[in-house]
Formats: sequence, C-alpha cells, structure tokens
Amino acid sequence: MKSIGIGIVGGGYAAWLHGCAYEKVSKVPFRLVTVADVCPESARKTADLFGFQKTTINYEEMLCDDDIDIIDICTPPVLHSQIVAKAMKAGKHVICEKPLTGYFGRPGDAVPIGKTVSKAKMYQSVLADMDEIKEIVMSSKGKFMYAENFVYAPSTKMAAQMIQVKRSKILFMKGEESLKGSSSPLAGQWDKTGGGSLMRVGCHPLTGMLYLKGVEAKARGECITVKSVVADTSVVTKNLSGEEHQYIDIYPDDVEDIATVSITFSDDSKALIIATDVCLGGAKNYMELYCNNANFVCNMTPVNIFGTYFPDEKDMEGMDLGFGLSTKAGWNHPFVSDDLIRGYIGEFQDFLECACHGNREPLSSFELAYESMRVMYAAYLSAEEGRKILL
Repeated sequence: MKSIGIGIVGGGYAAWLHGCAYEKVSKVPFRLVTVADVCPESARKTADLFGFQKTTINYEEMLCDDDIDIIDICTPPVLHSQIVAKAMKAGKHVICEKPLTGYFGRPGDAVPIGKTVSKAKMYQSVLADMDEIKEIVMSSKGKFMYAENFVYAPSTKMAAQMIQVKRSKILFMKGEESLKGSSSPLAGQWDKTGGGSLMRVGCHPLTGMLYLKGVEAKARGECITVKSVVADTSVVTKNLSGEEHQYIDIYPDDVEDIATVSITFSDDSKALIIATDVCLGGAKNYMELYCNNANFVCNMTPVNIFGTYFPDEKDMEGMDLGFGLSTKAGWNHPFVSDDLIRGYIGEFQDFLECACHGNREPLSSFELAYESMRVMYAAYLSAEEGRKILL
C-alpha cells in the first residue's frame, strides 16, 4: 500500500483533535508532512507536537506538493469552501471540518450581518455555494471526507448495524449538543462562524441523525428525504446580568445561543434537534431513536463509566476532566477515551482507509455535508420568518 501524505491547514484546536486521532489510526501507512498556518508559531507548535515534517504560512504550497495526498482543513469556517475547491481541483483528497460552508457576508452587507442580512438571502447563497462545490467534487479524482464525528461514534455505528439487520423503521429521533459556551472569542459573530449554537454544535446531532435515516433507507430499499423544517432560535443570555453570566462562556453579538429544529421526512417520520450554549456541568451529546421494532440511545457525553469526587481543586491544575466542566471539585463524570467514544478515531481510520485503498466512499460524505448545511440554513430561514420551510 502506498503511504498517504497528510497536510493540515490551520494549527488550532481542530488540528489538535485531528492530530490526536491520527496517532491512533492503525494498519494504514501514512506520513504527517506539513502544517500550514498564517501564524508560524501555531504551525510549529502543532508540527512539533505530532511530528509533522515541515511548516508553511501558505497552504497553497501544499497543493502542488506530490508528497501530500490529503489536505485536512482545520481553519475557521469562512475559509472552508475556498480551500475545498482549490484542493479538489488540484486532485487532492480533502478532509473538511464542519461546517462545509456558510454565509459570512458579502460586499455591501450592513453589519452585523446576523441582524441585518435576511436569512432568505443567506439560504440561497449557501445553496449556490454548495452547488459550485458539488461540481468540483464530482469532477475531482480526489475524495471528499466530511469530519462529522457523530457518524463515527461507536454507539452510532452500533445503532446503524442494528438498523440494517432488523430493517428498522425510525419513527422519531431526538438529539442534542449543549455546552456552557465556547472558548473561541469569535463564537458570537455570524461573519466568523456562519451562525450560532445551531451551526457550531447542533450540526453534530443533526448530521448524525441524517446519517442514520440514510442507513434506514438503504436497508429497506427506500428513498427518504427531508420534506420540511420548522425552527426557533433565541438569545437568552442577553437577559443575564454580569454576575448571572459568570458561568456561561458565550457573548452573542448577532447569533443565537439556543436553537430547536423540527424535521419532517418524506415518510412522515420526525426528528428534533436541540442546540444550546447554556448547559452547565459539561458537554451533553446524545441521540435517541424510537423505531417500530427497537429503541436506541446513543449517549456520548457524559458517560458514567467513571466518576470522581474531589473536595477541592488542589494539585489538579494539569488534569483535564472534560470539555465544559467549570470545576474539578465535587462529583464529575470525566471523559474516558473521549476520542473513541465521540468518534474521532473511527472517523480518521475510515478517511485514511478510503484514501489509501480508493475502492469506497467514506461514511461521512459530501452528500451528507450538503444535506446538513441545507437543513441548517432552512432552519435559520424558518426561525426568522416564523413558518415551515418546505424542501
């Protein structure tokens, strides 16, 4: 087997997550070649941590490097579609962090765009952008791989296997990702993130459930599509005083901090997505499925296989119990094998096998990325106009 060369664009938190996953990939020969970041210090830090051979401040150098087969995009979302297009035109395989694209502003837009630009304009713009990307992906010899970890969580993969075996009909799904905010200072700005809590965290259960509905359709020999979307969004933290806000790390400028989305599929089954930035006590990630012949609970965090109790935080400075935990004191359920339970290891195992062997598509594909984005921006349109959006 040919050794696969990997180049990462962006040296921040997403690159760290991907680097940790690469360390655990097995039975696929690969090389960590280059890290690109406009900040040389960030690029060098990531390269030194994971053993990349070199760094650059210009990712386009990687597009003509024959040693690099995969471009792994870990940049802010505003750059995703641009880099996807250039990398796939160059014939590279692409791993793209979520989201695939978004609306980040156009010349002439009044600011802040989340409050001044209509969601109808955003929706049409995103669809047009994705259609352009689709043509490039379809004509490229490279593979597009969408970095959606919910698809690869062991609980999701087990549910998919059982749905296939029993040919289950999914009647209702609900899923949630909720946090106490974001560590990024840009999380409250639409022109940097393309949306708020729905875009940043609600995308995970949404895409995971779209994937499982696709598994059902294939197992039963049916064609199931999204028929309509109804959504509601809010900025609830604006009503908190300074002291009341002290435990929540989100300061929305023109994005939402709470979103609920109801989906109706063409078979009249339903799905509910909850996404919030106001959940204390650690990240909450789950999907539940009610079927005609089974129920499934895919619980990713928190899990209760390990518990800790500390009366204080003494000597715990270097110990990370889990994302979103504001204190190490008291009772907690620390993340155990988080990169496995939340799907990162399985995700990159699948991606590198696809790139190496070339005989199949990844579980998390361009079609899934496209549909997830389409539903999210339809949800924003629904919330703004107060109506059901027919797809």
